[in-house]
Amino acid sequence: MTLHCIIIDDEPLARKGIEEYVKEVGFLRLVAKCENTMKAVSYLEQGVVDLIFLDIRMPGISGIAFLKTLRNPPMVIFTTAYPEHALEGYSLNVMDYLVKPISFERFLKAANKALDFYRLRHQSESQKETLPDYFFIKCDSKYEKVQYDEVLYIEALQNYVIIRTADRKVITYMTLRGLEAQLPKAKFIRVHKSYVVSLSKIKSVEGNELVIDTARIPISRNLREEVMNRIMGDNLLSR
Repeated sequence: MTLHCIIIDDEPLARKGIEEYVKEVGFLRLVAKCENTMKAVSYLEQGVVDLIFLDIRMPGISGIAFLKTLRNPPMVIFTTAYPEHALEGYSLNVMDYLVKPISFERFLKAANKALDFYRLRHQSESQKETLPDYFFIKCDSKYEKVQYDEVLYIEALQNYVIIRTADRKVITYMTLRGLEAQLPKAKFIRVHKSYVVSLSKIKSVEGNELVIDTARIPISRNLREEVMNRIMGDNLLSR
C-alpha cells in the first residue's frame, strides 16, 4: 500500500529534510513540494494526494486556515516549530503534530499512524484487505521472492541488509530502517540497531540475547522492555 503525499512548507531546508525522510519510508511517495498553500491546490483538486505534511506559520494563509478551507481534506500531519498550536491542530482531526527539529523516529511513527488509519478507512467488514504472504527483493540484477514465514531475522551491514532464512541468505542494497518500515508489524520487530527478527521464529530468550535457529541475536538495552512485551505479552506462565 502506498500513500501519495505532498509537502507544504515555506522553508527550503524544512522541505528538503522532510523529503529525505519520505524517501526512507517505503510506503510514502512524494507527489510535490510546495512553498505555499496555493501551489498545492491543483494537486488536491486532482485527488492524487493521500497525506499532507503541512507547516503552520507561512506567509499569506497559515496551514491551519488553509486546512479549514478544504471540504474533503486528505490526512494531515502538521510540521511546525511552534508547539503552542497543537491543541487547535488536533481539533481539526490531524493525524499528528510534529515539532521541528523532527527526528526520523518521530516522523516514522507519524507516518505509520497515517498508514494504519488509511488501511482502516479503506477496508470494509465484508471485504478486508489481505496482505500477500511474500515479497520480492532486488539482489544484484534479479528479484528474489521471499516468503514472510521463512524469514528468521534481518541483519544490517552498512548500506546493505542480509535477510536470513533457514537455508539461504539474501543480500540487498537497502537500509534496515527502510526495509523495516515495509514489513508487517505483526510479524517482525526491531530488537537492536542492526537486527530485525521474526517474532514467530524466536525459540528462547537468554539474558540479553534471542535464540533463533542456530543464531544468537542481541537485544538493545533501550529496546528490551518493548521486545519482552511483544514476545511474551500475557503468555508467560507463573509458578
